[in-house]
Amino acid sequence: MSHVVLGLICGIIYGGLDAALMIPMKMADKNRAMLGALIHRFGEAFVICNAALPMAGWAKGITLGLLMSLPPAIITKSYGPILAIGAVGGAVIGYISG
Repeated sequence: MSHVVLGLICGIIYGGLDAALMIPMKMADKNRAMLGALIHRFGEAFVICNAALPMAGWAKGITLGLLMSLPPAIITKSYGPILAIGAVGGAVIGYISG
């Protein structure tokens, strides 16, 4: 399977899971927040699957997952959950793509 196709599949699954985690949360514009989370995690998974870095797949995933999750964590001031999901999801996707 090509890295592009794998990135698309992982992105849809990862984005959907992250958006689903937001269902029980209460917020002003939940639909917009869920769509933003879905698109962010989709892009993160796609980049992890297609990036060529000289390290193990899981390490590449953690590195890129944390780097790409840092801006929304800073904006929302919700560091723990966003960075944790970015690191764990990145590690899993990096392992799968590696």
